[in-house]
Amino acid sequence: MAKAANKKPTEKSPPVKPRKAEPGDQRLGNQWWRLRAKHGRDKEYETPDLLWEEISDYFQECDDNPWVKCEAVKSGDLTGQIIKVPTARPYTLSGLCIHLGISQTAWKNYCKREDFIGVCTHAEEVVKTQKFEGAAVGAFNANIIARDLGLKDSSEVKVTKVGKDLSDETYE
Repeated sequence: MAKAANKKPTEKSPPVKPRKAEPGDQRLGNQWWRLRAKHGRDKEYETPDLLWEEISDYFQECDDNPWVKCEAVKSGDLTGQIIKVPTARPYTLSGLCIHLGISQTAWKNYCKREDFIGVCTHAEEVVKTQKFEGAAVGAFNANIIARDLGLKDSSEVKVTKVGKDLSDETYE
């Protein structure tokens, strides 16, 4: 293939030279961050007490606003009719974070701060206890809650040949 003979050379624009600071200019090159009065953004909750107030509001909101499920009446004069049945709302850490207006990463960061450890631990224990107790009395689906809490039944089966442990042998 032949190269195009009519190709015009491309003109490059001259390199842009960085402006130097004028005398008295407070800019520090690319170190603008040094001019800030403070670094990082403000915490959503400055004290553990403020955080606990909002956590308590979340728990109260869950209690005051149960889920409503529709069920058919199974006997009596209203047999076959659909009625609305209020159902307990489980507390969740993701729901708590949404209520608080923070991410789950921010929650974990609060839990690492020495002054917030007690509040965070207590809130997590309340969430786990409410889920477990709700599952135990049948208010919540026990299988879902058990998986969420990391609870499981496990059993180990060990195969042996008369007098010989077979766990190290290979089978084809």
